[in-house]
Amino acid sequence: QLCGYLNKLGIKGPIKTWKSRWFFYDENKCRLLYYRTAQDINPLGSIDLSSASFDCKMENGEGVFEIRTLSRAFTLKAISKQAMMYWLQQLQMRRWEFCNTQSRFPSNGILSCSFAFVSHFVFTFLDVVDNEDFLPLVKTPTEAVGLKAASLPAPQTSTALQNISLKHPWTEIQNTVYNICGSKQLWGSNGNIFSFDEFQEHPENVDEEQEAEGGGDFKEGTLEDGRMGPRLNWIRKARWMNSGFPGSEELSREKNAVDKLTVLQQQNLRLTEEVKSQKELVKLLHKALEAAQQEKRVSSMYLTAAEDKDRLELVRHKVRQIADLTSRLEALEQEKKELEQILTLKDSLIQELKEHVQLLMEKNHAKQEVIMTLTEQMARELSDPLQEANTIAVETLYKQQEEIEHLKDDIDAYKTQNQFLNSEIHQVTRLWTSVAENEKALLMKCACLQARNCQMESKYLTVLRKLQEAVPGLPNSYAELVKNLIQEALQWDVKEEAEEGFNLSPVSEYDEYGFMTVPDYEIEDWKLLAKIQALEIKSNKLRRQEIVEKPLRDRWNSIGELNPSAELKSLIRSGIPVEHRQRVWRWMVSRHCSPVPGHYQRLLEQSRSTEHPACRQIELDLPRTLTNNKHFSSPTSQLIPRLRRVLLAFSWHNPAIGYCQGLNRLAAVALLVLEDEESAFWCLVYIVENLMPADYYSNTLITSQVDQRVFKDFLSEKLPRLMAHFEQYRIDVSLITFNWFLVAFVDSLVSDILLRVWDAFLYEGTKVIFRYALAIFKYNEEEILRIHDSVEIYQYLRFFTRMITDGRKLMNIAFNDLNPFPMKLLRNRRSMHREELEAELCELEQIKAAYVKERAEQGP
Repeated sequence: QLCGYLNKLGIKGPIKTWKSRWFFYDENKCRLLYYRTAQDINPLGSIDLSSASFDCKMENGEGVFEIRTLSRAFTLKAISKQAMMYWLQQLQMRRWEFCNTQSRFPSNGILSCSFAFVSHFVFTFLDVVDNEDFLPLVKTPTEAVGLKAASLPAPQTSTALQNISLKHPWTEIQNTVYNICGSKQLWGSNGNIFSFDEFQEHPENVDEEQEAEGGGDFKEGTLEDGRMGPRLNWIRKARWMNSGFPGSEELSREKNAVDKLTVLQQQNLRLTEEVKSQKELVKLLHKALEAAQQEKRVSSMYLTAAEDKDRLELVRHKVRQIADLTSRLEALEQEKKELEQILTLKDSLIQELKEHVQLLMEKNHAKQEVIMTLTEQMARELSDPLQEANTIAVETLYKQQEEIEHLKDDIDAYKTQNQFLNSEIHQVTRLWTSVAENEKALLMKCACLQARNCQMESKYLTVLRKLQEAVPGLPNSYAELVKNLIQEALQWDVKEEAEEGFNLSPVSEYDEYGFMTVPDYEIEDWKLLAKIQALEIKSNKLRRQEIVEKPLRDRWNSIGELNPSAELKSLIRSGIPVEHRQRVWRWMVSRHCSPVPGHYQRLLEQSRSTEHPACRQIELDLPRTLTNNKHFSSPTSQLIPRLRRVLLAFSWHNPAIGYCQGLNRLAAVALLVLEDEESAFWCLVYIVENLMPADYYSNTLITSQVDQRVFKDFLSEKLPRLMAHFEQYRIDVSLITFNWFLVAFVDSLVSDILLRVWDAFLYEGTKVIFRYALAIFKYNEEEILRIHDSVEIYQYLRFFTRMITDGRKLMNIAFNDLNPFPMKLLRNRRSMHREELEAELCELEQIKAAYVKERAEQGP
């Protein structure tokens, strides 16, 4: 049988694709039938060879040839040049046999080949037979034609659905159903699911490319039952050869029913997979049928259109569709070119890698040769010394045995000595552990005694202060004695006491940041209060050092990278240890205020070249900044020039504010903690521009005044007794608290508590200032309520913040006793009081304008 797979060129408008088809020569009709696969029962079309010509021009590509009939040309492609020549020769020979059988010659039988040596020559089959040397018979390629090719799987295309004929849905369905159910009838009757007569009755089963081009020569291509017999036979034979299903004889040879069941299960799985694939085919055919029906409806609309205008609109619609498809084709071609370029680059890269791998293999081979050479050389060199070593070993064996015996004796001696030393070390370790525990207990006891001693000294000084207040009522001798005792207490030096005996934590003159622990007040009464305050602070530190401070420091040491969390918030409220404060402050500033590289240096250059209007005020405020700190107490201190540069840079950075009294204290605290002046500058920017509300440091200080009114509201709500006491004696607390809010308690609280307030303030914002301001009044509420004179209340409020020595207690009041304290409430109060204050200021401006106008009318 002349049959095999060939690629057939399908043309649909501008789209050309190769489709794999199974071709079978019909000897009865001299026709070349083609199917989608070798297993299909119904053909997709046929080619009449009785009056056709063959052409195989080489410019079309290797293995490409044409068969031209009276109506059209078919372009086919074989897998190789040999297969193409075989097909041409066999078709010509079999057509000649058919013509001889029909007692006629082909009217137009031509074989035209465009090889280099036979270009443009036309010859008949007789020429080939008469002169075999000119074009000898080609050997049969069994892998491409015949029953063996039918048993092989169909060639795969680039896409799974490319081979499906969209113009023959009925034929595809027939073949699909036959492929699904045909295997069940291999051993039974030779009947089909669909009779072949149905294929003849359906006019849509014409050539797929003929319908595309509008022609058709398959109208007379009905098939006879006599011709289908041989085809069915070899199709079934090919399936039988290629099928994995066992026959009846094979099943009878199975040893037991389990093996038969396994084989049937495998058969069931294969059939299930085939059904799935055929379902996809049916879906695609449905889509093709819907597209054809849509095309038919459009054509009907065109034919039934009453006016030329409607037909013209339909034609324009088709033209637009064609243009759209053309643009898509161009885009696909462009993408194809890009992919080809990428493929070329990949190929070149692969080639380079291959060369590199080859080079590495050559190097490896060379190294292996060197290793082998060195190994052989070393083996040769070791062969001679090995013999010498054997002779030496015999001579020295006795000496080595003696040495081994001596070494064993030494090892036993060292083991005995080691056991003795281990027992001594164990006893010393127990003694050291006991001494360390005793030392720790003694240190704790000493700390408690020192804390108690400080409390006694503080009470003693408090008694002296009470006696000092009562001096006018005492006799002269008692008054003189009280004065001498106070003088001795003020002149007592902690360092001298430390020299006399052991002191666990002496009160130094300055703390870690340079603040004086005992401020040098000019008033004698205040000096005594400062001394009492220093002793109270020392007592609190000693009592909390082991219980609170050490666990807190351990928690801070365990923190690595800083990330916002509830735990970090709690730790910051408790106070940041000195060794961690600088790192945490830098992190808090950088979170909301990203430093701009080089910006600070540019501002300094600008301040050197041009004098700022606020420069004079800055110079006046520098000597008045943190006078109780050794780093700012003298005009020659090192931090004074740094503070000047930070304030000048900020005045140029924010021209709307420039400089405001109070900014010098904020910048000074930032310098003390951060040490670097550029970091202090960005900390000042963060406080003024991010933490504080707008217009807080403007010329009118309007937002600062608003905060004072908001604070009075909170004071009335949280501490109603104290606020009523203030109203009774007409005390305006804003005279005291305004400076607290403006500089965040700088110069108001002792340094230890001040820095804890700043820790929470930099992390949470201005709400912390309200919390601590209310906590300060809560801390001293009872003392204030015992004063019943407005002058004495004002005098007490001037210094009462310095009497707060227990920072832990103040923190608990601020963050626990005053809850809840929502930020939303604070914003609403600020908005309400700002509107009221702006209305009052506007009214004041109107009154002022009216007054000026009235004076102008009255004349001088």
